[in-house]
Amino acid sequence: MSGLASRQIEHYLAFMRPLAHQAGTLLKKAFNTRLEITYKGRINPVTDVDLRAEKLITNAITRRFKGHAVLGEEGSDSRGESEFVWVIDPLDGTVNYAHGFPVYCVSIGLEYRKQIVAGVVYDPERDEMFWSGLGMPAHLNKQRITVSGETRLERSLLATGFAYDIGTSRRNNLGYFARMAKRAQGIRRPGSAAIDLCWLAAGRIDGFWELKLHPWDTAAASLIVRQAGGKATRVDGSSYSIFDPDLLASNGRIHAAIMRALKRK
Repeated sequence: MSGLASRQIEHYLAFMRPLAHQAGTLLKKAFNTRLEITYKGRINPVTDVDLRAEKLITNAITRRFKGHAVLGEEGSDSRGESEFVWVIDPLDGTVNYAHGFPVYCVSIGLEYRKQIVAGVVYDPERDEMFWSGLGMPAHLNKQRITVSGETRLERSLLATGFAYDIGTSRRNNLGYFARMAKRAQGIRRPGSAAIDLCWLAAGRIDGFWELKLHPWDTAAASLIVRQAGGKATRVDGSSYSIFDPDLLASNGRIHAAIMRALKRK
């Protein structure tokens, strides 16, 4: 366990859920409007709404919790000696958002002494709040959720994603994708790792893998998967940290089968 009592984790979750909802409401109001878009890379956009949402979340955290650190996708990084680090993605699925494709979310995770202890992911388009704390059940809004019971890879629906350097890097997930497309019942690419993982936790898909992830992509959602009864490791089966670049997550029942398929040449 983390050293935090359940009531302490619940205290943080009670702060995180309305904050994620507030940031999600900001995103939804600006969705399909004229956006100011800049690029961090050839195909890696940032909208003005990303920045506004991160500022909203960061300001709320620093006002409420003095001395806590924040690590965010759009530049927030106040890590130091603090035992508490808030790992935030104000808009996961920016490419979708910029094109008016309605799959995006807000992700807020809380790390205490190097362990994620609470996570919230809010999907404003479907008004779905996924959340959990260490040692607690996973929830979608007010309902408990669990991973699927599927045991056969050939009957499984998987999800994955591709890094922004897909056009230039040799390690680009295309080989894994081709391999898995022949083994699974189907593969989806929604464009938001946090949503993919939450849908795994809710039993909507059975497995997920991706390369070149960042801490804010998975901090909240990987905890939600585990608390829903799922399994999260690196692609090779070793233990996973949010600071690792690759992730394999599943309902646990097909985990070994996915690993074997990914290892095949």
